[in-house]
Amino acid sequence: MSTPLTQRLYIRLWLAVVVAVVLLTLVFGWVWRLEAERERAQRPGREIILRDAQGEVLGQAVARGSRVPGQGWEFEVPLRDGQTVFVQLPRPGNRPPPVPAPSWWRPPFNLLWMFGLIAAAVALGAYPIARRLTKRLETLQQGVQHWGEGDLSRRLPEDGQDEVAFLARRFNIAAERVQALLLSHKALLANASHELRSPLARIRMALELTQTQPTAAVQAEIARNIHELDQLIDEILLASRLDASPDELGPLETVDLVGLCAEECARSEAELDVQTGAAILLVPGVTRLLRRALRNLLENARRHGGGTVTLTLQSRGDRALVRVCDQGPGVPPQYRERIFEPFFRLPGASEREGGVGLGLALVRSIASRHAGTVQCEQGPAGGACFVLQLPLAR
Repeated sequence: MSTPLTQRLYIRLWLAVVVAVVLLTLVFGWVWRLEAERERAQRPGREIILRDAQGEVLGQAVARGSRVPGQGWEFEVPLRDGQTVFVQLPRPGNRPPPVPAPSWWRPPFNLLWMFGLIAAAVALGAYPIARRLTKRLETLQQGVQHWGEGDLSRRLPEDGQDEVAFLARRFNIAAERVQALLLSHKALLANASHELRSPLARIRMALELTQTQPTAAVQAEIARNIHELDQLIDEILLASRLDASPDELGPLETVDLVGLCAEECARSEAELDVQTGAAILLVPGVTRLLRRALRNLLENARRHGGGTVTLTLQSRGDRALVRVCDQGPGVPPQYRERIFEPFFRLPGASEREGGVGLGLALVRSIASRHAGTVQCEQGPAGGACFVLQLPLAR
């Protein structure tokens, strides 16, 4: 839908500038004319004395002259006998009277023409400025319109340092987040449907086997697949809630990180190493979310690392550091960021090892929810070492 010309922003700005200058000129002309009339009224008159040949004064008066077009100044002097005479002072020299101005340039038309010329000059000078300013706003409008129609990859130019450029930058950041969120949800749904098929197929096969071989191994396989389905659904729901409405997962509270790590290490039979100065670590957060993050890190290390799993606690400045290290083969450098993507598995990983590829993605979401970070490093013993950083409570 095209916008009417009178509703265009650059036309309205341009007209506002022109009208403002014209009004200013009119007010200035009116004030100037009043001041000129006031000054003329306060100007003292000229004393005119008329004498006869004998030097006797016939008439005397202080009169203000009036200009007679084409003839000069004229003064009115009353005589002593009651009569009135007019004294005229012609123009100096023998110059002919000036040619009268054309009718279209005589007052008050000359003032109107002057205002018109000023308005035309202002209009010609203000139009390019107003058009250049609003052209960027029109580009912004078109970009937002295309993005709203479904072109999520559309971005706005960020030229300049003014308010329009700031608005374009903020829009691009918001559009990038929305696009990433939608792509993440699409990938989550696509991968979830694929991951749900695998345990369901194994359950179906195990149920068919129970008709002929109802062994304990088959029942254990069914129980494992059901547990995997339950874990997958729980992690999908938690990931969706973290992305959609993280504030609804509970208010922040002061959490004893040392006690929480001790409980999870005892549960997963991991070693706990509390460094000097980290005997008391209090962090603001949601207890069940932090517990879930620690549990996912420990289970991931136990499942894929092998050997002894060690959890090290230390403080660095205003942040608490949690290191979960294993003695496994480690993570290649090119995959140390990708393992935090939902449903990503390292090449060669088997479904028999357990896990659905959402555990580390949840750890990153929970760390971000608590203003923290998580990353994968090379462990001191050659395995993988996951470092979780959380801000300490003030």
